[in-house]
Amino acid sequence: MPTSLQRVAITGSTGLIGSALVGHLRSEGHTVQRLVRRKAAAPDEISWDPKNGTIDTAALEGVDAVIHLAGANVGDHRWTKKYRAEILNSRLLGTTTIAQAVSTVKPKVFISGSAIGFYGETGNRAVNESDRGGDDFLAAVCREWEAAADLAGDTRTVKIRTGLVLEPTGGALGRMLPLFRFGLGGKIGSGKQWWSWITLHDEIRAICHLLESDVSGPINLTSPNPVTNQEFTAALARALHRPALFPVPGIALKTVLGGFSTEILGSKKVLPTALTESGFTFDYPHLVNALEELAQ
Repeated sequence: MPTSLQRVAITGSTGLIGSALVGHLRSEGHTVQRLVRRKAAAPDEISWDPKNGTIDTAALEGVDAVIHLAGANVGDHRWTKKYRAEILNSRLLGTTTIAQAVSTVKPKVFISGSAIGFYGETGNRAVNESDRGGDDFLAAVCREWEAAADLAGDTRTVKIRTGLVLEPTGGALGRMLPLFRFGLGGKIGSGKQWWSWITLHDEIRAICHLLESDVSGPINLTSPNPVTNQEFTAALARALHRPALFPVPGIALKTVLGGFSTEILGSKKVLPTALTESGFTFDYPHLVNALEELAQ
């Protein structure tokens, strides 16, 4: 946990991770300023317009840290040509804008969002930060996304490659819980694909750890114990005391979700090597304990 009070600026503060992070930092006594895409209307707001590349740099002066979490949600829409462009551009334009501002105001650290989509399809092969990226659409997006963060110059820059974030009020788990509570859940596709997950609780703890540590570069934010989808769905069913008798065929998922289905049906076995080597310990390293807590 951060040991000294800081002034932290955050983009994407209304998202699943951002809103939890804002609340946590404030509860610890830190000053948080949220970047908003309109004219600032409160003392804790800073105006920016990532599409036009503008930001109130003067309002950022004196911040200790900038955390950039903004970007179009990859799972909210079918991946039409137009929405693929939105996924990429929302990350490139936003990251370029904030990173250039960081290079000017020079905070102690710049933490920029990324995702384990960087690695592409890994099959049964475990990967960590030393492994090369994949060659699919999201891998290409992550490469460009992370490259834009380098515009922050000599500020210590951390690129957090986040996995599947578990939180009952949102994200994938939030969508799965109602089905499983009614006994309508089951494995997805073959169930053999690896899911690399992290609780929202540990995600927030890890980001706070990175504010104070001296590490830089890519950091995987995933549990040290990834599981297959079949193991995940079986554990969720047990935590809810329900059967898992209704598998979702891969072809059905492709029909409903289109291109995003490759992220659900694909396999990413990702390990948080750099994070654990930096001294971070997980409160929820194992899925069973995490789901028993989250599914209550």
